[in-house]
Parts: sequence; C-alpha cells; structure tokens
Amino acid sequence: MDNNRSVEEHRLQLLRCRLSKDPELWLKYKNYINYLLEKGYATKAQTVELQSKTWYLPHHAVHHPAKPGKVRVVFDCSAKYRDKSLNDQLLQRLDLTNCLVGVLTRFQQDPVAFMSDVEAMFHQVRVSPEDRSALRFLWWPDGNMDPMMSVHLFGAEFFPSCANFALKKTAAANRDQFSHEAIKTVERNFYVDDCLKSVKREQDAIHPASKLSQLLIKRGFWLTKWLSNSRKTIESIPESDRAASVKGLDFDHTLLERALGVQWNVASDVFSFKIATKDKPPTRRGILSMISSIYDPLGFVAPFHLCAKVLLQDLCRRQLGGWDNKILEEDLRRWGIWLKELPKWSNSRSRDVSSLQTLVLLYPANCTTSQMLLRLHMVPSPISD
Repeated sequence: MDNNRSVEEHRLQLLRCRLSKDPELWLKYKNYINYLLEKGYATKAQTVELQSKTWYLPHHAVHHPAKPGKVRVVFDCSAKYRDKSLNDQLLQRLDLTNCLVGVLTRFQQDPVAFMSDVEAMFHQVRVSPEDRSALRFLWWPDGNMDPMMSVHLFGAEFFPSCANFALKKTAAANRDQFSHEAIKTVERNFYVDDCLKSVKREQDAIHPASKLSQLLIKRGFWLTKWLSNSRKTIESIPESDRAASVKGLDFDHTLLERALGVQWNVASDVFSFKIATKDKPPTRRGILSMISSIYDPLGFVAPFHLCAKVLLQDLCRRQLGGWDNKILEEDLRRWGIWLKELPKWSNSRSRDVSSLQTLVLLYPANCTTSQMLLRLHMVPSPISD
C-alpha cells in the first residue's frame, strides 16, 4: 500500500475548517479523540514503520438520531487512495454473527426477558502491534499529532468477525468454569454486542445474568445497560450497570427501548410497531423510499408491506417513464389506498409467545379489495437448538 499521508493532511485541514465554525462540535470531537488516547485505544505512532503497512484513515463525526447531542468519530476504512483502500487489502471476513431473526425469536420464547450490551466491544479486541501502522490517523491537540489505533474499528472488513470470534472464544476458554447455560447464552443469544434472552422464571434470570457478567469480564467484555421486564432481575444488577431508564426502578411509566431495532415497551412487555408516514412524491423512487423505510425483521406487517412491493414490481415491469416520473392514475389510486391504511398498522404485539395457541390477525388481502382473515397457529414448544 502506498503511503497516503499527503492526501489525509489535506482532508485534515478541511475537517479543521469545519470544526472551527462549530465550537460545540469541536469540543465533542476533541473529547472523543482524547477518550481514545486516555483509554489506550489509540497510541502515539512509532517513528520507523514498514512503508508497505503505513496507512492513514480519514475520520469524521457521526450523529445518531436517537441520541441527540452525542457525537461519535468514525474512521473510514473504505476511503481510497490510488484506487486502493484499507478494506481492499483485508481478507474477506467469516460471518460469525448470529442470525438477527433467530436472536429476536428466542427473545420471545419465555415470559421473563432481559437485555444488555457489551460496552465498546470492538475496542476490547487488540490489533497485533505489527499491523497497527495501517491504522494511523492525523490529529492536532495543540500541535500536529500522528497516533494510530491499537484496537479494532467498526467499518473495517473483517473486524466484526474478529470481535465476535473473541467473544465466543471467551466462552469456549472458560467452559469448565461456568454453566452450560452461560456458555450457550454467549453462543446463541448475542447479536454482535447486544445480548437478548428470555427465561421461564425470574429466579432463572437473576443468577445467569450475574454469571454471564463474570464470564465475559474475564476477557475485558463489560456487560452494561441491563434492562428487563422483571423488577427483581433489575434489582439484582448494580445501579451503575443498569440502563438509564430503569436506574430508579420506575416501572409505572412507559418504558420504550429498542431490541435490535424493534421497539419494546418494557412495562407492558409488548413490541410496539409504528410506521411514520413520510412526504414522498408518487413516483417509483418515492414508493421505493417509503417501502425501504419500514423496518420489520419479524414480519409483523409483512402482508400489508407486500401490497406496496407488488405495486412497485408492477411499475418496474411496465417501465412507464423514469424513476422520478409521476405514476399513472390507476396506480396512484392503489398507492393512495395503501397510504390511507398505513396508520392502522401502528400496533402492538405481545413479546412473549410461549402461551399462545392461536393468533388471529386482520390483514388487507391487497390494496384494492377488502381484508382477509389470516390465522396463525402457534404451538407452545421450545425453539430447537
């Protein structure tokens, strides 16, 4: 790889100009970089390195809509220099991540549910010293600085695989010291850094939660932001490790949290599903944008969602105009009916499906006729391992 420092120096000057115009962002950005340095996640680069392994990563600020005021600095591992990027040079990763639908399905299996996540999971996995020079970046606290990351980064090609391997290796290495249940939880109930699990009784949650924390901390993985629909389970967790919404053990008000992107009302123990109507033009591009904005991994509104997909498929097959041309009157009528029905699908579904025998749901058969009755028979049996 060619040394791309000259290009990154130019990008750093652009970043510097941007931050100088926003003092609040500059302060948050600087605090985040200082946090990386103080924790040892980034260290001062050595003066002599192999030229072929020297690479500078551009970085920028990212704001999460659900976390206003919080800034995260992200390193761009896909940035190219002379048609090459860091990700281009990395081996293709093994997919060691559990299936998202599988983790969510097991989370619905029993009455008592709890969640937690590993704090700064990627930063707990170190990079070999001989490879760290490929993770350099430029920064200026009081003068120019040339640090390099000593831990894995979110966004690099195989780093998620390395973090997942390290997590599961922790369980495998301590198999003789901990229960089968704790080991199985690490292997099957984690989606990257999020742990979601359900058990039959409250006492079945309190002890495993404690043992799970003891197991993972052996390799520096700290479980935090604990959350549960069981007050007793939360009471057994140190207050500093609880999610902010349950630190005071107040279960009387609405507690809305996200379980892998699905909204979970903790107090009433239901999944809430809300579809926000966006002002999109009646074009193929607008319809595609609306369809793509619906996040429904468990298929709660799949039959209704399918109506819009069928409409889009018909439009694409006929190829009437471009993606930004207004659709025909008949298609516009179908689209209008679908949008009119949209608010009716903002509903709640029970998280715990262990006792359900028959679930009856009303779904529209299509966007132009009446509704059909769909019966979903569910037999309460354990989900296979």
